[in-house]
Amino acid sequence: MQASTCSAHGVSLDQIFKARHRIAGQVTRTPLVLSRPLSERFDAEVYLKLETLQPTGAFKLRGATNMIAALLERDGRDALARGVTTASTGNHGRAVAYAASRLGVPAVICLSRLVPANKVAAIEALGAQVRQVGASQDEAFMEVARLVEQEGMTLIPPFDDPLIAAGQGTIGIELLEDLPELDRVIVGLSGGGLLGGIGAAIKGVRPAARVSGVSLAEGAAMHASLTAGYPVEVDEVESLGDSLGGGIGLNNRCTFELVKQVMDDHCQVSERAIAQAMVDLLEHDKILVEGAAAVGLAAMAQGHLDVRGERVVLVLSGNGVSLDTLDQARRCAADGPRG
Repeated sequence: MQASTCSAHGVSLDQIFKARHRIAGQVTRTPLVLSRPLSERFDAEVYLKLETLQPTGAFKLRGATNMIAALLERDGRDALARGVTTASTGNHGRAVAYAASRLGVPAVICLSRLVPANKVAAIEALGAQVRQVGASQDEAFMEVARLVEQEGMTLIPPFDDPLIAAGQGTIGIELLEDLPELDRVIVGLSGGGLLGGIGAAIKGVRPAARVSGVSLAEGAAMHASLTAGYPVEVDEVESLGDSLGGGIGLNNRCTFELVKQVMDDHCQVSERAIAQAMVDLLEHDKILVEGAAAVGLAAMAQGHLDVRGERVVLVLSGNGVSLDTLDQARRCAADGPRG
């Protein structure tokens, strides 16, 4: 594989290979497995990329590890002596906590006071300090800003940074090694770090392969931004695929342009389709996934993506689902509105 030149968004194939070197030994090289039930159902070779097997249960570990390791490499350990910080109750918070601990860097994860004690304990168990402030995630982010500005900590953003996207892009390198003739990769689309990174890797080596994005039916900030032609805000909605909610930032500096460059097509999926896909993956492939990880299958099942005859990869991005949420998905799949 040859490295491409750097693009304006800062995520080149060369940067993704550097990320791969940095995260080696810190992040799991996850397996790519053929799903026989899905292959038969869709008349295609359907492969599953199991990011559910990362130590923290999701792909976010790649980007967080790459960014912290790159900052250590570039600026030295003294530059991160005050630590790193972010605000997240989910996959990103766990990833930063785990990566910082493994790399010997202090970490503070900011959460609102409404976050349940079990989530606080789970992040603390990964080696980070948890600081609970305010009654909303917005207030938690205000504390992150204060830690950066007043205490000299370093922000590890959830998606909008070339180092984060390059770390996620290491998935694309693994896909090309395991399935060199892949025709399509289907990725959940939210802030764009995952799809953008994977797309940069795939397009840098195999331009003919398609990169398909899948968003929620409502509250899809990247979709709305791409439609408008610039970053916009949207109202968040409750969803089984809540990891795909949230904004992309009105001052987005990386992932908006990256997604525009590498994504070939895009669709949105209903709540019932997400629920059914979660149930199908558990019942037929014996894989437990969160809603955001099931949207690729949901898109295929709704007929948005015709993959007949293709070698197609579904990126199963994470397993952060509780038993209560799984029960909710079962009920939605059985009784929810179709469409």
